[in-house]
Amino acid sequence: MQESGEIDAAATRVYRLRVIHPTDRVAQIAVRAELTPQEAADAESRLEALGLLRRSPSGGWVAISPESAADDLLAPVEQEILQRRITMAATRARLHALSGDYLEARSMRSAKSSIEIIEGIDSIRAVIDDLARTCVSSLDAMVPGGGQDEDAIRAATPLDLETLARGVKIRTLFQHSARRHWPTTQYATRITAAGAEVRTTGLLPSRMLVYDKGSAVLPLDPEHTAAGVALIRDPAVLSFLRRLFEHYWERGLDFSEEEDSGPAPTGVEREVLALMAVGKKNEAIAHQLGMSPRSVSRIVAGLMERLGADSRFQAGVRAAMNGWLS
Repeated sequence: MQESGEIDAAATRVYRLRVIHPTDRVAQIAVRAELTPQEAADAESRLEALGLLRRSPSGGWVAISPESAADDLLAPVEQEILQRRITMAATRARLHALSGDYLEARSMRSAKSSIEIIEGIDSIRAVIDDLARTCVSSLDAMVPGGGQDEDAIRAATPLDLETLARGVKIRTLFQHSARRHWPTTQYATRITAAGAEVRTTGLLPSRMLVYDKGSAVLPLDPEHTAAGVALIRDPAVLSFLRRLFEHYWERGLDFSEEEDSGPAPTGVEREVLALMAVGKKNEAIAHQLGMSPRSVSRIVAGLMERLGADSRFQAGVRAAMNGWLS
């Protein structure tokens, strides 16, 4: 019996087929995949456990992209790691407080090895306002939760524009759902026009602000950000937070970009794509279509570039999501 989270050859075949045939019955999928109905159902259960398949209210399954499924599975783990690092840094700061002489000498040498807890909405706003106004080089913001509160947008806009006018590089990362919120879209458009970079991604683990790569603001409770924040200057935690931001930033889509890969392929391109989607290698595709392997390789490379895919499997998933295989 397979482990619940294992992706074997059968699960891979079923996943590809569910991308192409989301409304097929399990018996039909089993026939297409050359499996028994029980094997196909077991594969679907494993894919569901990994978040790669979700049940559709109208019947059948919805295939989820590997990137989104990974974000859904790993975000809680990343949040737990982040909270543990904050706890460790807070404990370190409390221990340091036992030695007045040590803290005095440390503050004279460097003020960037501490963590401070700030409570109360007015105090939080004052700290963020001070950090923004004294920022000189960069501000990286991670903003989960889709569309943002309109009052918060009105308060942030003039401060961000002032910061950009001083030559500070601002990068802001929203979730994809923010694109459907008109006030957030207006805000992103306005700061982008002023020089900021704004991207979106599927899921973000926590709200976060990183100023000049030397200090960061994180909520103590991601579900109640007004309850309190941690102002972090600890180098180890900051290093982790910067890597976390870059991880999501590199996978983000520019806010001004549409999630579109251009016109759907036709003719030979479409035939090649369809065979790619069912796992055929270039040599087999060339033999089946009566083409040279070199020509097939050129078409495959072009399709993967248009889809922004790093693998043939990822290309098949994205092509299905674009409706190219229907």
